[in-house]
Amino acid sequence: MDRLVVALSGASGQIIGIRLLEVLRQRRVVETHLVITEAARVTIAQETDWQLADIERLADAVYSPGDIGAAIASGSFATRGMVVVPCSIKTLSAIAHSYNAELIARAADVQLKQGRPVVLVVRETPLHRGHLRLMLEATENGCVIMPPVPAFYYRPATIEDLVNHTVGRILARLGIDNALYREWTGPAGED
Repeated sequence: MDRLVVALSGASGQIIGIRLLEVLRQRRVVETHLVITEAARVTIAQETDWQLADIERLADAVYSPGDIGAAIASGSFATRGMVVVPCSIKTLSAIAHSYNAELIARAADVQLKQGRPVVLVVRETPLHRGHLRLMLEATENGCVIMPPVPAFYYRPATIEDLVNHTVGRILARLGIDNALYREWTGPAGED
């Protein structure tokens, strides 16, 4: 079974990362390796009713953010890639600059040097020039910048619809088939 590294950093939008873990647990298409930062733990408590232990149970393996000797910190640990969801500007900066003081940045650096995809679901708005520079640097290093920008062509009715659409697009970018989002096929009524 493929492995996927999933990291939750301290930005708003924790429900997107949690939903991603739920879907992957239900589908059992990849083995998930999870890192949750201290800031993410605080944000999870502020934004959701989820308990940390319940989130950790969604993953196959859980690592401490300070464990730079973890399996996911080595290129010899084969994975499908990595997603940081949500990705804070602090984490974006560490990844863009290969500042590997903590496990998320180290794991991302390893994925990039091995030529594996790293999807950063950057959750910040508005963006200033420094944020945009960091995104450009991360992209130049091989990352995919994928802010959780909602689509409205499928007429979402709930927050769950918006979250599922974003999770579906993340999974699709990683090559994981899913039915969480509706593919655009052109305007309705066209022949």
